Amino acid sequence: MYQIVKKETLVPNIIYLEIKAPKIARVARPGQFVILMVDETGERVPMGLANWDEEVGTIGIVFYVLGTSTMKLATLKVGESILNVAGPMGTPTEIGDFGTIICACGCFGIGPTYPLVKALKEKGNRVITVMEGRGQGFLFWEDKLREYSDEFYVFLGDGSQGNKGWTNDFIAKYLESGNQVDRIIVHGCPFMMMECSKASQPFGTKTLVSLTPLMVDGTGMCGACRVEVNGETKFACVDGPEFDGHEVNWENLILRLRQFIAEEELSHGIWERKNWHKLVDSNRASSPLPGTVRATFLR
Repeated sequence: MYQIVKKETLVPNIIYLEIKAPKIARVARPGQFVILMVDETGERVPMGLANWDEEVGTIGIVFYVLGTSTMKLATLKVGESILNVAGPMGTPTEIGDFGTIICACGCFGIGPTYPLVKALKEKGNRVITVMEGRGQGFLFWEDKLREYSDEFYVFLGDGSQGNKGWTNDFIAKYLESGNQVDRIIVHGCPFMMMECSKASQPFGTKTLVSLTPLMVDGTGMCGACRVEVNGETKFACVDGPEFDGHEVNWENLILRLRQFIAEEELSHGIWERKNWHKLVDSNRASSPLPGTVRATFLR
């Protein structure tokens, strides 16, 4: 059992948890993830590491409340425990002195971008961080990212603050202006990562995306997390989670992410009816949780 020691609603439907997991905290690296199983009947859900503290023995995750498993996770309180947390999993991000790096992020992807930006800056890179959101109410951790960024930009879909648009708009304009960028690293929903990859492809700028599709065992045996990269089948749990965004078959990935939407909606509805009291308690303590499942690839 893995005890929750801190819980914070960052923005509506996006929650931060700190979990006691000393063995994972001792060896975690930027770009890696864990697979959580909330209870005996829960699915195994991959989530990127947003931070870790080796001395205290905790890890942090940021997640979007979307379906049954994340709803279960969101209704847990400080002091309660998660059944199982496996990790750290995946190949860590290569951290070197590359030069100028754009780190693009949005939604739950802001979480794992934080330790990445910090590590890249400490290695001597010039880090340009660009964050996106539908509106001001979808932004969080701006201060954390600014601290380790040489340049920091915010793009909002509704244009309520800063620049109107998305991270892919920034990437396209920045590269079109002739600026030298040595690599781009993107964390966020699949649609956002796909659009950022499309924006950089004409310029040949290396663009890395972090893919955490459906996973079961996390060892490459089940094949549930398979993705097509450069015409070959890869397994996100062991070959990833980072891949070249220019080589990912995005259409195939999005279709696979949508294949269980009907079942997810049914599961969510059944759980919600049986656990309405937990939702009431959560809504009293924080921002309201959603009542329907939404497609994960949309901004």
